Amino acid sequence: MKRPIRIVMAKAGLDGHDRGVKVVARALRDAGMEVIYTGVHQTPEQVVETALQEDADAIGLSLLSGAHNYLFPRVAELMKHKGMDDVLLFGGGIIPEDDIEGLRKHGVERIFQPGASLEEITAYVREAVAKRRGQPA
Repeated sequence: MKRPIRIVMAKAGLDGHDRGVKVVARALRDAGMEVIYTGVHQTPEQVVETALQEDADAIGLSLLSGAHNYLFPRVAELMKHKGMDDVLLFGGGIIPEDDIEGLRKHGVERIFQPGASLEEITAYVREAVAKRRGQPA
């Protein structure tokens, strides 16, 4: 029997607006995934350490503060340093379209912008993690 998908959801940096990440976390939980929400004001180091300790399949970052060009690459760098190549990194928030390709080059697999549906997010996570596990979605 395969275990449920485990996701660490986090608000990194100084951003304290957490309504959106809580809505997404609940949708992922309601879809049968195990969600560990770290709360606001987490450092990239704290986020990655939590994911490592929780044996997470994915890390989802929510950023509204404008620090996405630092925080996402830093989390990706720490994940690589810890050998977490099998862990999915995705996120969402107020992120300009022009910045998304640069974030992808740093290892962020998907960015969900405002207006993305909860169904789209849950389907993506389920499919992306299954692919990493070598399983059908």
